[in-house]
Amino acid sequence: MSDQTSENQEAIKKIKDLIKDEKVAMLTTVSPEGRLLSRPMHTKDVELDKEEIWFITEKDTEKYRDIERNPAVNLAYAGNSYVSISGTAEFVQDDKKKKEYWNKIVEKVLNTSADDPNVVLVKVTPEIAEYWESGINVKTVKEFVKKMASSKTIEENNDLKDTVHFDEDTK
Repeated sequence: MSDQTSENQEAIKKIKDLIKDEKVAMLTTVSPEGRLLSRPMHTKDVELDKEEIWFITEKDTEKYRDIERNPAVNLAYAGNSYVSISGTAEFVQDDKKKKEYWNKIVEKVLNTSADDPNVVLVKVTPEIAEYWESGINVKTVKEFVKKMASSKTIEENNDLKDTVHFDEDTK
């Protein structure tokens, strides 16, 4: 395995670690007018080794229609760090997986059952992600002090921020 592939796998693992405890993502879709619209979505599963992030929604929603027209989406997670994932969404009809992800909270929010044909899974396949580690800690403070005292921009050699390409051929 090349060093580049190994570094990319480490970065993907880092992203998974950063979002594993963040249950809500802001899902951004593109409206028919080209406007960006963001909605909170409960993350059902993160399988970055398979390049899959899963959600549940209903077909009779604007987000469903937006994704149907334009599957390009962005997921934003904010908590102890910030992660932005751009990718492609698709709808999946998988009753077994839907029941696996179903719980009382989903039932209350959607006000229906897992057997409702209006309920559909959304699978987002990530293409590129950026993350910023945050929190007031010594590493953060030292990194910003280093950048302020340097002639380099905040973007150069920044250990607190990184961009990850899931498909190494798109770099």
